[in-house]
Amino acid sequence: MGVSSRLTDLMVRKAAPRDKTYRLSDQRGLYLQVQPSGAKYWRYKYRFHEQGRLKEKLLALGTYPAISLKVARERHWRAYQMHSEGRDPAIVHRQQKELERSKDKDTFGTIGDDWFATQSGTWSESHKERQERLLKRELAPLFLVPICDIKAPLLLSVIRKIEARGVIETARRTNNVASQIFRHGIALGMIDNDPAAQITRALRKPLQHHFAAVTDPALLGPMLAAFDSYRGTPEVRAALKLTPLLLVRPGELRHMEWSEIQFEQAMWAIPGNKMKAGREHVVPLAHQSLAILADLKPLTGDYRWVFPCARSVTRPMSENAVLGALRRMGITKDEATPHGFRATARTILAEVLDYRTDLIEHQLAHSVRDATGEAYNRTRFLDRRREMMQRWADYINDITHTDRLTG
Repeated sequence: MGVSSRLTDLMVRKAAPRDKTYRLSDQRGLYLQVQPSGAKYWRYKYRFHEQGRLKEKLLALGTYPAISLKVARERHWRAYQMHSEGRDPAIVHRQQKELERSKDKDTFGTIGDDWFATQSGTWSESHKERQERLLKRELAPLFLVPICDIKAPLLLSVIRKIEARGVIETARRTNNVASQIFRHGIALGMIDNDPAAQITRALRKPLQHHFAAVTDPALLGPMLAAFDSYRGTPEVRAALKLTPLLLVRPGELRHMEWSEIQFEQAMWAIPGNKMKAGREHVVPLAHQSLAILADLKPLTGDYRWVFPCARSVTRPMSENAVLGALRRMGITKDEATPHGFRATARTILAEVLDYRTDLIEHQLAHSVRDATGEAYNRTRFLDRRREMMQRWADYINDITHTDRLTG
């Protein structure tokens, strides 16, 4: 630094306490303050123009021996340079401290919770549960890390551990959730870029696949007949039997509430916040569906959920309840899945029962536009869909309990 030093390590180490506080000067305002208690503090004294007046100020640089003479000089030199540039070192130091405190508060978990609270109000229940699980479970290793400290390699290491479990699609979805949180952080002014977008090309690609579905009536009948002999709980057995009848997604079925069932009108009105597209959906209930629900009502009718969780009636049944029932009956993942029964219905309703594709798509709650460009309407073709759902239920009954394979 071009200036001879006044203090030495030996002088600092041997500076003994006195009856009163005293100072040992080094250079350019740097000194060691020795307390009667024996404590030793590094200080930088300087003058700075403030509100038109030249004021004497002090900057604390640390405590000896935690901060050695060498480190104290390095800190002093940086502060001295700031002062030479017309910046007040005390103000800069305070701003840095505030930034560090803010950094500790602005963790990935804090920003993630804010993102979830902001966005989840418009999500379906199943989507909300899935996103929360990815946030709280899969991204848990990042929760206490300041979001501005998370770079692409750190995020990639977390995602790679998910891939190592063999759940490639979960890894991809987790990275997508992370990306949404980082973009939320960008909007809040916490960070400037999205590390999740930077690692996309480094992730393994999931295999493209469709949900296994039985579309051959000769195979479907015996499978559905096995549902009648399932020995699990009445709630799971009812959900299992309703799965092929209602054409809804598994998450929509398990979140069914008794308040949504209109027995007199023979329909189930699903609120928009439970649907994938965010629109209210009406499911006409065939006689067979109503009978299953009527049998279940004495058991769970006093609760909110039609299919409450076995461990707590305040929650709906597990997303794996119906899937687990299929597996326990010996039906493999290559043969059928709960979601796959939607494809089963779509295929047979069109190819065997000869229903129009747009009518089926309406009942599947897919976005459908007619020739005039009119989008999905929850009551559109309701009478025709009601007749189709009854015909479908009758068909299922026929192939399940008789040898007839036609509608």
